[in-house]
Amino acid sequence: MSLRIALALGLLAAPVAAIAALPQQQSDDAAARQIVNNPDPSTFTIYGVNPTPKSKRDDTVQGGRSLAVSVTGSGTPYAVGIGSPILQDIKAGDHLVLMFYAKLVKAEPGVTTATINAQVQLSSAPYTTIFAKPFEITPEWKLFQVAGVADKDYAKGTIGATFHVNTGKQTVALGLVAVLDTDKK
Repeated sequence: MSLRIALALGLLAAPVAAIAALPQQQSDDAAARQIVNNPDPSTFTIYGVNPTPKSKRDDTVQGGRSLAVSVTGSGTPYAVGIGSPILQDIKAGDHLVLMFYAKLVKAEPGVTTATINAQVQLSSAPYTTIFAKPFEITPEWKLFQVAGVADKDYAKGTIGATFHVNTGKQTVALGLVAVLDTDKK
């Protein structure tokens, strides 16, 4: 089974109601077509840390890979970020859903949660946010999602999912990250 189909089966069961009405094979194919980024953590871009961490096999999360990033909390939350570019054209009015697995790997003594900021934004200056939401993560893998609507047309590669993670002295991990365009059939 391909990663895209596994992702479609694992991530899309609840949030995309229209897919639920389709026959199973057609549903899997439709769900896979709606994923407009590469959800594999080994393809994510990271800025603000050196050396750049590599993804690792992780059987505790859907998809079997994760990317852990350690940060100091010095500076702004966006001083360190993780990104996944959108690899297809997006049209004005398209409904996008950003879904991702995340967890807190390590924190300062006594700290049990961390906030990360998830958004779909421009991939270059001025890095304008299209939609965003902060999420509270814990030491357990959890699936999160935020949705928004494209305000205008975007060519492939000009926007992407970005996570600002420099919100404390901590190590955070991301598993699969999927951006879905629910208007793609």
